[in-house]
Amino acid sequence: MARRIVVALGGNALGKNLPEQMQAVRVTARAIVDLIEQGNEVIVVHGNGPQVGMIANAMTELTRSDPERFISCPLSVCGAMSQGYIGYDLQNALREEMERRGIAKGVATVLTQVEVDPADPAFETPTKPIGSFMTESEAETLRRERDYEFMHDERQGYRRVVASPLPQRIVELDTISSLVEADHVVIACGGGGIPVVPTGNHHLKGAAAVIDKDFAAELLAESLDADYLVILTAVERVAVRFGKPDEQWLDTLTPMQAHELAEAGEFGKGSMEPKVLAAAKFAESKPGRSALITLLEKARDGLEGHTGTTVRA
Repeated sequence: MARRIVVALGGNALGKNLPEQMQAVRVTARAIVDLIEQGNEVIVVHGNGPQVGMIANAMTELTRSDPERFISCPLSVCGAMSQGYIGYDLQNALREEMERRGIAKGVATVLTQVEVDPADPAFETPTKPIGSFMTESEAETLRRERDYEFMHDERQGYRRVVASPLPQRIVELDTISSLVEADHVVIACGGGGIPVVPTGNHHLKGAAAVIDKDFAAELLAESLDADYLVILTAVERVAVRFGKPDEQWLDTLTPMQAHELAEAGEFGKGSMEPKVLAAAKFAESKPGRSALITLLEKARDGLEGHTGTTVRA
């Protein structure tokens, strides 16, 4: 039976630089087209951590080299750049793989803005590192001139940190929905989306923040009334007591169990925990919805119930 599936790709699906990305998207495309070949409607969300970091680093070096000529590039613009060039490689890989299999579908990347709440507590305690390490004097200059906040590492120096607020609304949802209804494969909310806040007069202003792509994928899946949220990561299943002698891999979870284990500290704060919580949020959002967490190459097997961790109410 055909299903509507939102797929959230982890960083390992894209590589860490341009040459790696061009190779990685071919493997990624095969796994996604496996799902499309079964008749499913597929919407793709991807991370952008290494890519947006590379762009931010390049822009920082440019302004360092000639501050009179080059001005700082806002993080929201760096995010937009990453959506564009990742989408370019990914949509071409998907198109080529579908053509090889005789699947006639269009593929489109939607440059996506995601509204966040300016009162989100995350803005009070930025924790997400971005860009390159700097000296104390460089950091102090940026703190004074641009109001940046920094973390300090004894060995490497100072690094900018930004907020990671929860997504509230997908601005281009109607466009994404129209493309899905027209039977196109859509790539959207790249890197969690470009975080924006409303400022009045219908204007949206880019925020110095990074939205977790798993929570953005969950919101997109809810908004599109998807049947499945598939979160692809570096492990085949979710585990408790991960890496310990009594490690236990989990085949299924209820949303309640997921929340209880997260509160008990069973999942890594910046790695597995947002995936499990996003999966739980989707599974409890409407009867009949399920989420799957597994490896990229195991996505089809996971949806058939052979592997992965399935979260359902």
